[in-house]
Amino acid sequence: MTTPRTVQPVSPLTFTSYVRARGPVLLRTARSLTSNPNDAEDLLQTALTKTYLAWERIEDHRALDGYVRRALVNTRTSQWRKRRVDEYAVDELPEPDPLPAPDPAEQQAVRDAMWQAVLRLPDRQRAMVVLRYYEDMSEAATAELLGVSVGTVKSAVSRALAKLREDGELAAVTRPDAPETLTGRAVTARRDDRVDDRADDRVMAA
Repeated sequence: MTTPRTVQPVSPLTFTSYVRARGPVLLRTARSLTSNPNDAEDLLQTALTKTYLAWERIEDHRALDGYVRRALVNTRTSQWRKRRVDEYAVDELPEPDPLPAPDPAEQQAVRDAMWQAVLRLPDRQRAMVVLRYYEDMSEAATAELLGVSVGTVKSAVSRALAKLREDGELAAVTRPDAPETLTGRAVTARRDDRVDDRADDRVMAA
């Protein structure tokens, strides 16, 4: 009589340890992709469920954050992929004037106000801004993750930065030119993209 082969279950302790350690960071990403905290929790739960089911197939557990982030974005943007977005060329943003270094309290206030302003952006623009400037992904990597062209990322991020500069609530708690801090990062990131996109693409494809 042949003994049935035993299927090895996914180790719940290993998976649970990962969720406990990285849950807060992953939830922040989920919240950046939604405007409702409950939706963010549901989105993260869906992504973690997919990760649990694929746990034994993920050879490099050092890449787990990237796997979950991709599941978050893919789940959230499934509706976006059904639409065609008109693209148009955008000019390079001008170099900002040098700003005096703020004190720590002011710097934290600016960061908090900026984050709240980012959360008020439309879903699509918010996702791209978060991936570009909070997750430090290149334009090419962001485009690949969202399933859109680099041109779409450039135009959407440009519109998002313009909205941040015009955000009344942000202006009320920061200096009038405070959004240029993020704009300055955009200019620097674009220069870096022109140099590093090929390397980033190889990393994303790995």
